[in-house]
Amino acid sequence: MKIELLTIFPEVFDSFLNTSIIGRARENGLLSIHATDIRPFSQSKHKNTDDYPFGGGAGMLMMAQPIADAMKSVTQPPFVGKRIFLGPKGKLLTQQLAQQLAQEQELVILCGHYEGVDQRVLDHYIDMEISIGDYILTGGETAAMVLIDCVSRLIPGVLGSEESAQDESFSASGLLEYPQYTRPRIFEGEEVPAVLLNGDHKKISQWRREQALLATARLRPDLLEKADITEIEKEWLKKKADESLS
Repeated sequence: MKIELLTIFPEVFDSFLNTSIIGRARENGLLSIHATDIRPFSQSKHKNTDDYPFGGGAGMLMMAQPIADAMKSVTQPPFVGKRIFLGPKGKLLTQQLAQQLAQEQELVILCGHYEGVDQRVLDHYIDMEISIGDYILTGGETAAMVLIDCVSRLIPGVLGSEESAQDESFSASGLLEYPQYTRPRIFEGEEVPAVLLNGDHKKISQWRREQALLATARLRPDLLEKADITEIEKEWLKKKADESLS
C-alpha cells in the first residue's frame, strides 16, 4: 500500500515511520509512506498556509490553494485510492472501516491544523472524512498516525502472523479479546488458568471464546448487539449473568 501524508509539519512523522512494525513494513516493501510538506505549494509571498476566516471568528483556517495544489501533485494519474481528511465531523474510525481502507491501493491523508480547512477543499479534493473520536486535537498529524497504525497492521505480512489481527478486539467476531498470559506460570500468587497449560487446543479455543464473550458483556455490552454470536451463546451469557446476581 502507498500512503501519502499532506501536512505542514512533516518532521512530526520521522520517528513514527521509521520504528517498530511500521518501520519494518516499509523496509520490507509492504508499505510506502511519504510525508509531503504543504508549505512549498503556497503561492503567497511568505509561503503561509493559513488566513483569517471570512465572517470573523477565533483562530485561523488553512487556505484552499496550497492544499489543492499539494493534493494534485500526489494524485497524478493513475491514482487509484481514497483522499482522506481527518476531522471531528467525519465517519468514526472502527476496525471495520480500517479493514475496508486496508483494501485500497493508495491513501492520501490530509492533516488539518488551526481551526480547520477551507470548505472548498473538503468539497472538491476529499473523498472521505474520518474522525478518530469525539474530542479535539491540535492538529491532524496525531490522528494520521492512529489511522496509519490501525490500517497498516491489517495488510498481509505487516504483522508477521495473520492470526494476530484476526483474534484481536473488534475483529470479525465483533467481540473484545480474551485475556492472555505468558511466563512465569505463577506471578504474585496468581496462576495461569489450567486450561491453557494442558495442550488441548479444542478446550483452549472454547475457553478463549467464552472469555471473549464474558469480557464483552462486562465491559462493552453494546457490542453484543452486532457481534457474531449464536443463540446458544446468548443463553449461556444470560445464565452467567443470572448466576452473578444470585
